[in-house]
Amino acid sequence: MAAGADVRCAVLALLVLGLLATDGDATGPVIIGQHVSSDGKVILSCNMSVADTPIKGHKWMLGDKTLKVEEGSSTPYITYTIEGSIEEHSGVYECIYETNPVAKGNVSIEVPPQVVAYKKSEHGNEGDTGVLTCKSLSYPPVKTWTWYKSDKTPVVNGSDNYIINSIGNKTELRIHKLSIEKDTGDYYCNATNLLGHGSATVNLRVRSRLAALWPFLGIVAEVLVLVTIIFIYEKRRKPDEVLDDDDGGSAPLKSNATNHKDKNVRQRNAN
Repeated sequence: MAAGADVRCAVLALLVLGLLATDGDATGPVIIGQHVSSDGKVILSCNMSVADTPIKGHKWMLGDKTLKVEEGSSTPYITYTIEGSIEEHSGVYECIYETNPVAKGNVSIEVPPQVVAYKKSEHGNEGDTGVLTCKSLSYPPVKTWTWYKSDKTPVVNGSDNYIINSIGNKTELRIHKLSIEKDTGDYYCNATNLLGHGSATVNLRVRSRLAALWPFLGIVAEVLVLVTIIFIYEKRRKPDEVLDDDDGGSAPLKSNATNHKDKNVRQRNAN
């Protein structure tokens, strides 16, 4: 990677030799930009030839974002250090010198596509539409996006309910009328730019429409089990309760028999 970076830097240095600070003015200062990477850091640098006017400061920018500002610095050689690998920080960086007029130079970090899936695993119900998304924030921009199924079969846009929408560094695969047997599995999104290619994997799981009923059926089953337990418990308690009722009713019968016996004894004594 370091050797490749040195080659690109050398080529870049030759290209920016003609980059002038005053929008193509041949008499303006020349700014040479380059970058090196090592030990988990990327160091950008710009070196400007003798300016026609004093340098009152400089700054680094990436697109519309200001990365570093040094006011009052008059040095023509400036640097900016980025933590991380070169693959994580590709893009076109701009070094700006506060002169009159303002002088600008570029440092371009180019890498193959660094593709990531929006979600590594997607879920969908049978018959619904599944959406798989991949993106690459690398520079240069992606030129071509391609989707493959798990068996390396290319996904053809417009066939078998597949619709592919690719715009710049983002691609989206829509699968209409999901099928458990046909659509479940891994899908690969592949991106290609001027320096190479990269890919990411998205796993698609298709569930049966009845899957949403399983929680409800589980609750119903629990209720049925509870009702069954209560029913069995109550049924086992009934014989004991009946026995208690019989015992309670036998006492008065015994008492009545005793009263009749006493009455007969009194009658015989009286005779």
